Amino acid sequence: MIMYDMAKVAIVILSWNGSDMLRSFLPSVIKYSQGETDIVVADNGSEDETLKLLATSFTSIKVISLDKNYGFAEGYNRALQEVEAEYVVLLNSDVEVTEHWLSPLVSFMDAHPEVAACQPKIRSYRNKTYFEYAGAAGGFLDCYGYPFCRGRILNTVEQDKGQYDSPMRVFWATGAAMLIRLKDYREMGGLDDRFFAHMEEIDLCWRLNARGREVWCIPESTVYHMGAATLKRENPRKTFLNFRNNLLMLYKNLPDAELRSVMRKRYFLDYLAVVSFLVKGQLANAKAVCQARKAYRQMYPDFFISRNLNMLAMVKSPVQSRWHKSILWAYYVQFKHKYAKL
Repeated sequence: MIMYDMAKVAIVILSWNGSDMLRSFLPSVIKYSQGETDIVVADNGSEDETLKLLATSFTSIKVISLDKNYGFAEGYNRALQEVEAEYVVLLNSDVEVTEHWLSPLVSFMDAHPEVAACQPKIRSYRNKTYFEYAGAAGGFLDCYGYPFCRGRILNTVEQDKGQYDSPMRVFWATGAAMLIRLKDYREMGGLDDRFFAHMEEIDLCWRLNARGREVWCIPESTVYHMGAATLKRENPRKTFLNFRNNLLMLYKNLPDAELRSVMRKRYFLDYLAVVSFLVKGQLANAKAVCQARKAYRQMYPDFFISRNLNMLAMVKSPVQSRWHKSILWAYYVQFKHKYAKL
């Protein structure tokens, strides 16, 4: 194990076959992340030229080489075992950072010890005046487990006109650019590696919130995220992971008083999603939802201990900043397509 000297902040970029992304985006991270900061690339068993690129073109970067692709969750868990810092930034390899992006996040965390994690404002790299789908200006979760953001509800992404420029407590921070106290990360047990990828950062933030810790968005800091660099949003594999992991997350974290009712309604809503995919001619995605529900039924007994531990550790019920209404109802029935109208 390689243990680096402690810096105040460690920016950890998990990469899998991402040499092109690193070549494009790592220079901005190096240029705009000065100070007591380590920049670490954790290579998730890449088969491309990532390690060669880092050794020849980015010699100042610290490298953690994992022996295979452990996915997002376990990859980060393994990487952060080899890092020491007060704060760590989980940063996707397809994120372009901006000048002074890090200081507002660190300053806010220094001044607010009750806050465990925060994120910058996330704009789209492809269309830089718009928010980015996965994170925008901070994430929320509705009563049935559907995530949405300030700046993005379902498939409606808003243009950033400064309407969400105030710092705000949110329910979840995106794993594309999350600054978190390493102590909190470790006390929570990190990301749930059984998820492999998708929903794991929301699950982590749910556990933090339930234990009385806070999550915020600090829009004074802005980054640009390409998004869907590994799997496109409509990819059946991504559909499978999102639906399966969302159900597992609900089982792990929902209070007893809500669990049975929510899961009954989610059964109906998931098969409504199957019908919707079929109507659109997306047979592979329809099958992915059915496979996700089957996988959930097979896997949820393995989460029994995790659920019990979460219920015992919960100090905030209902969890503050969780939205106790249906975003589907608000969006499709009430035609509320923007966060400001909720």
